Amino acid sequence: MSSGTIIGIVTFVYLGTFSLMLVGQILDKKGFQNAALFGAGGGFLLHGAGILSRWYESYSLGVGHVPLSNFYESLVFFSWAIVLIAFLSIRGEARNRVLTFIMPAAALMLGYASFSTGVESDIQPLVPALKSNWLAIHVITCFLGYSSFVVASVSGFFLLRNGHASPEAHPTGTVFYRCVMIGFIFFTVGILTGSVWAQVAWGRYWGWDPKETWALITWLIYAAVLHERIRKGRATKGVAVIALIGLVSVLFTYFGVNYLPGLHSYL
Repeated sequence: MSSGTIIGIVTFVYLGTFSLMLVGQILDKKGFQNAALFGAGGGFLLHGAGILSRWYESYSLGVGHVPLSNFYESLVFFSWAIVLIAFLSIRGEARNRVLTFIMPAAALMLGYASFSTGVESDIQPLVPALKSNWLAIHVITCFLGYSSFVVASVSGFFLLRNGHASPEAHPTGTVFYRCVMIGFIFFTVGILTGSVWAQVAWGRYWGWDPKETWALITWLIYAAVLHERIRKGRATKGVAVIALIGLVSVLFTYFGVNYLPGLHSYL
């Protein structure tokens, strides 16, 4: 079975999981929610197998490289990383609530990657600038940062919706700050490794490329979230709002800059 087929199957597994989660929450049926959680775990493992399969396929074609080099591969990895962070950082009822948002988002990204005519899914040789060990380090850390910010922002949405103002008042508050901190660390490493890679590839650490600029904006937004947490000593609605603004910045940093001229454009 090809990696593309596996990813296509995962798309429908995630959609089915989302449906079970939604029905389980509406009817308050733990059996549905438990089945959905099991399905999400199985889909996640299959998702990872699809990524490994594509990696193997690239070597079979004689152009072996980590599958992180184009828009298709980034969509597949980004969606996998979001589910990974959700599973690792959340427990109990909070996990079910957050996954109700995460699973359709992951399915949408995979569906767009698999079925959109505008996304090139063929395995291609790397351009010279990408033939570096920095590729895996930089891209993986950046996407783990993106993914943590996405999960944090979803948790922040629940804080706003439920009107809770502190981590003690609602379990998603703890998840919110945990994910912001994890994301901030990963994203900082991603920016630093990207700067080193830029120096090696192009002879400069920073060039104000559109993605570099928006990555810095995103970093500053989540730095403000952490700053406010330290200053206030607790979660506030204002902090959750800043995190949601950060989510918009994350999405533009990933999707929007592809439509601007620059070295990081996937299109």
